[in-house]
Amino acid sequence: MTQYESARDGRTTSEMLAVAEAERLPVDEIRALVAAGKVVVPANPTHRGLSPRGIGGGLRVKVNANIGTSPDAVSLEAELAKLDAAVGAGADAVMDLSTGGNLAAIRQAILERCPVPLGTVPIYEAAAIAIERAGDITSGLTPDLLFEVIQRQAEQGVDFVTVHCGVTRRAVQLLLDQGRKLGIVSRGGSFLAAWMHEYGVENPLYTRYDDLLDIARAHDVTLSLGDGLRPGCLADAGDRAQLEELVTLGELVRRARAAGVQVMVEGPGHVPLDQVRTQMEIQKTVCEGAPFYVLGPLVTDIAPGYDHITSAIGGALAAWAGADFLCYVTPAEHLGLPEPEHVRQGVIASRIAAHAADIARGLPGARRVDDQMARARCQLDWKRQAELALDPRVVLEWRARREDAGQIVETDDPCSMCGHFCAVKVSSEALGVSKDALKSGAM
Repeated sequence: MTQYESARDGRTTSEMLAVAEAERLPVDEIRALVAAGKVVVPANPTHRGLSPRGIGGGLRVKVNANIGTSPDAVSLEAELAKLDAAVGAGADAVMDLSTGGNLAAIRQAILERCPVPLGTVPIYEAAAIAIERAGDITSGLTPDLLFEVIQRQAEQGVDFVTVHCGVTRRAVQLLLDQGRKLGIVSRGGSFLAAWMHEYGVENPLYTRYDDLLDIARAHDVTLSLGDGLRPGCLADAGDRAQLEELVTLGELVRRARAAGVQVMVEGPGHVPLDQVRTQMEIQKTVCEGAPFYVLGPLVTDIAPGYDHITSAIGGALAAWAGADFLCYVTPAEHLGLPEPEHVRQGVIASRIAAHAADIARGLPGARRVDDQMARARCQLDWKRQAELALDPRVVLEWRARREDAGQIVETDDPCSMCGHFCAVKVSSEALGVSKDALKSGAM
């Protein structure tokens, strides 16, 4: 029985209890949100050692980190290092997007070490097998192969899968008729579009959606309905192909719920800042409040090397407007395979965006830590500031630099930006505010 079916029948699972405790909400409220399809709890029973997460409206905005090999860079050790970096930086979920090496073995090793929900894109493995068998994707890919891969990954313990069910022949034709500047930028979307064009048939993930639902329900795998036609540049945002796919995904959300399957929906992509809110609102309406999982969105196309910042800007606005799950973007986006430090930076940037949105959305308790940080700064309490910081390591590194430079660093010393001209220290001394008063928060 899936989390959705249990909630709909009024049963509380251990995973719902864990989510309620983490979110500091009554478990009855969590169960009601899951039963309404507004929250998903990706938790394949085969995934041992999982710390469950709730994703959806009314909860803290979550962050996902993508890792995975490529045909040109195959190292399990490197991917496990990225996994550790992602989880250590506070990622709420991880996706294994590996396309090179022994994919089943890599996935199993990641799964055994991953304490948060793990997602995949099954068509990547199907494409790799197709190339091995026939030399290219379109010749070797078959519907049966794709569903065999989905079945194996579900049995292995994957918690959620991205499936590009909305990439239909009609949607692809709309894309061609309109003419895009950047075409299809989703790997899964491009594989399916090429295959459909080659054989003149419909997307099997759409025509055999009931088979997909059977697999997902049997293993309580959450479906993440992928945006295979998402815009890859600002000029393509909100075009007919993207909206056609979204309408199809809304239809598939309803069918998933009717089958007792947990489902969320993926979104763009590259979107101009002034369109972000509108796109979030359209998705929530068309997909009846299903959790929304967005890549970024990136709000400019000209920042390679800094796209974790571009993404965080769009992600904060998107989450404020209704997105529930932010897929991080690293500094390596558009340039190459990320390294562990890129992973860490990407997670931190998305967590900043998510937290800013939680505050703006009025999530109960979201600003508590910010108020505590204000108190610690007023007291020039650097140890406490490090404890409260999103990235404590950076705070400690900056303080250590002063020590390395031979500067005496007292607990209540100002930072090196102002030194003796520190506004907090000058004003408190001038106004006769004692350290005890600062500590009590009287100032």
